[in-house]
Amino acid sequence: MKKITILFTFCISTFIAISQENKKISIEFADTPLQEALLELERQIHQKFFFEENWLKSHKVTKKYHQETIKNVLKGIFEETNINFYFTDDRIILLNNSIIYAKLPESFFEEKEQNQKPEEKDNIPIFQQAYVTTSVSRKNKLVTIGKQQLNISKKAFELSGVIQDFKTNKPIPNVSIHTTDKLKYAITDKNGRYRIQLPYGYNKLETNILGYEKLYQEVILYGTGTLNLKILQNAEALDEVVIESKKDANVKDAVVGANQIKVKEIKTIPLVLGERDVLKVATTLPGIKTVGEGANGFNVRGGRADQNLILLDDAVMYNPSHFLGLFSAVNPFTTSSLDIFKASIPAEYGGRLSSVFNIKTKGGNTKKIAGEGSIGPVTGNLALEIPVVKEKASVIAGVRATYSDYILRNLDEEALKHSEASFYDGILKYKHTINNNNAVQATLYYSKDRFSITQDSLLTYSNRLGSVKWSHSFNDANRFDAILVNSEYKYNILHEGGGNQNFDFGYTLNETQLKFNFDYDHSEKHKISYGVSSKLYNIDPGRIFPVGEGSDIVPKTIASEKGLESALYISDLYKVNEKLLLDIGIRYSIYAALGASTQKKYAPGEPKNEGTVIEVRDYKSNEVIETYGNPEFRISGRYLLGNDFSIKAGYTSTAQYLHLLSTNTTMSPMDIWKLSDLNIAPQTANQFSLGVFKNIPDKDLEFSLEGYYKKMKDLLDYKVGAQLILNDNLETDLLQGEGKAYGVEFLAKKTKGRLNGHLGYSYSRSMIKLDSELDEERVNNGEFFPSNFDKPHDFSLVANYKITKRYSISTNFIYQTGRPVTYPIGKFTFAGQEQVLYSDRNQFRIPDYYRLDIGINIEGNHKRNKLAHSFVNISIYNVLGRNNPYSVFFVNKGGDIKAYKTTIFSVPIPTITYNFKF
Repeated sequence: MKKITILFTFCISTFIAISQENKKISIEFADTPLQEALLELERQIHQKFFFEENWLKSHKVTKKYHQETIKNVLKGIFEETNINFYFTDDRIILLNNSIIYAKLPESFFEEKEQNQKPEEKDNIPIFQQAYVTTSVSRKNKLVTIGKQQLNISKKAFELSGVIQDFKTNKPIPNVSIHTTDKLKYAITDKNGRYRIQLPYGYNKLETNILGYEKLYQEVILYGTGTLNLKILQNAEALDEVVIESKKDANVKDAVVGANQIKVKEIKTIPLVLGERDVLKVATTLPGIKTVGEGANGFNVRGGRADQNLILLDDAVMYNPSHFLGLFSAVNPFTTSSLDIFKASIPAEYGGRLSSVFNIKTKGGNTKKIAGEGSIGPVTGNLALEIPVVKEKASVIAGVRATYSDYILRNLDEEALKHSEASFYDGILKYKHTINNNNAVQATLYYSKDRFSITQDSLLTYSNRLGSVKWSHSFNDANRFDAILVNSEYKYNILHEGGGNQNFDFGYTLNETQLKFNFDYDHSEKHKISYGVSSKLYNIDPGRIFPVGEGSDIVPKTIASEKGLESALYISDLYKVNEKLLLDIGIRYSIYAALGASTQKKYAPGEPKNEGTVIEVRDYKSNEVIETYGNPEFRISGRYLLGNDFSIKAGYTSTAQYLHLLSTNTTMSPMDIWKLSDLNIAPQTANQFSLGVFKNIPDKDLEFSLEGYYKKMKDLLDYKVGAQLILNDNLETDLLQGEGKAYGVEFLAKKTKGRLNGHLGYSYSRSMIKLDSELDEERVNNGEFFPSNFDKPHDFSLVANYKITKRYSISTNFIYQTGRPVTYPIGKFTFAGQEQVLYSDRNQFRIPDYYRLDIGINIEGNHKRNKLAHSFVNISIYNVLGRNNPYSVFFVNKGGDIKAYKTTIFSVPIPTITYNFKF
């Protein structure tokens, strides 16, 4: 009888509660404090509310209801709060983000039983324990995000926010944040932002990055929300710190044909004259070659040297070499990293066919003055990092110069005592983090080379560039960069031979670009980038003036060239599922050749010369001469075959409106650049790539095997005997043809351990075809022939073995097939004179190239409290003394053709370099 009474009472109470919540009322609130609104409701419905007053503080309500149920009125006024409510027979109980369940689902206990592991069934309820770790860790208080609701259908929500340094409030990139079961994870971007999908309800999160304490954060998630976290630096003394920002990125990223070089990792590689050189290290990777030792420029996957976009903090560097190719023009102590894209070029970049070399300068130390430098046999280098606004702004400045002139003057060789070969470069960067949403940086760079081996001529060339960048975050999902850059390359030849041919010759190329880049994190599946850019070219193709009163040189100036290249781009990093990741982009570039200029139109089907000109037209300043437009597609994808094994494929189309003209087999500081115009079409290329990528985490090994095929159109070449400098009708000496390149590249890397380094091998071909209906414009019968930089076999080994923590030994071995060359194959008599008969262009090859370098590296003692930390590199370049030919040429002596070869380094070159850091 007692049980029946209790059941009857419960049923009556429930019925009354349901009746009360469905009772209809009319009421209006106008900016009414929430507590007052509840008191007014109490007077109308004659029911008491039970709550904590501090739950309702700062909440106001503006609502109007007419004949609406009490339940819906309460839903409306609590809509913008975390307050829930529960009806009883004579009262309404308010709950702070909690829900009272009248009953459990029928299968509630069955589902629990099915989902538990066998060892958990005897321990109900069970909560996952924190990891056992030797690292310092910290635990935050439980946080509730969102509002708990009944009968919610969504099972997961997005949590986003910023992870900052606890003391400096500076955003921290590359922090791993994940659930303690590691089923859900995210990585913070460069602005410290993260986005992670978490299940509805209770979650336990953990942050992880070397150098910082682990942070454990419990979160009850009822809806999408924001949670900003701050982590403390770990003050523990570590034997060695290795920061891995993108572990397994080579397997998990969608890009094909990409490499990254971190400057900190290359200090032990033995290089010529002891100079640490990030660009020289790049040539040890498969797919990146040079024409020869000491050569300017790079040939990437069968492309020419002018087809590489080399950027230093977003500004173009036209000549990245010193000493005619022996040294890089990039200061290693101010450089952070180099990203190389041989395929899958991001849609943001354009204007070159083959690759992008994206060089980033360090950000600078915002806490204390720091510096790094070196003293070598030829160069001295010093870089300083100076805080300007503590924890927010800093300046990094680097200067490097050679004292080779002093060495040359003290040589016994009389011919070299009066020669000159020197360079210097300087870089200055200011970076200021204004707040979490705004940062600015500015970079200035200048370099200059002076070179004179013959006593009557002096060659000087220089790079000048500057960039300003403003980065702004609108919110966690939208970011923006505005970039303004200017680059200038110029060279000058001063000839004073004491005769009547003294002259001063100069050439200048200048470009200015404005870019706007946007990033939009639409969701976990879509990361969208888009932007617009415009670049103005100004070229002074050459000017010559007599020097001295007795010079017979006639002054001449070639008309300047101007062009405007603009582009729109959009790309989407689309995560189809956990295995398939796509990077899809399109860039549309448009180029306009601008006046003032005089352009000639030639008769179709006839050779271009003065006799075939059918129209001459003068264009006014900034008048459009000709326009070209090209859609450029950037598509790549990755499919995971396992956590450490993937297959990738990509397609890239590119267009280039600027051409390098050279009759040399290698890029020279005295080459000239030519813009597309009425008679010269832009170059275009299409590349297909396919590769497999495999990591062995336990052994710290990375493997990749990539294949590619590339077709190129309208490559610029020249006729036999072409005059490229100071030519008013340059198009009459030029040819445009097609090219193809294909190859297979293998790379194995060991990133950690006592033995580390990489081994690379590529088999590749680079071919060009110059065909025409006109005999004078056809080369090698119009068939494909090897380009000047075609080297089928390329093998490199870079290894470092740590004997102890302070001593290590390094080695560098390179083998390459000899490059193509044209040989004389006979003689004939014409018009009473003996002439030389040459083979087809590039029919033969110079001898193969191989070189072994060895270095010993000695670290100073590892005491923490010392003025400076030192590092000594003792290396021998070309240990085997291999007489590798740089070029082969022929001289007619007394009717006999004699072959000669030139070599840059034919003997071992020992070097001792002292490096210091403070």
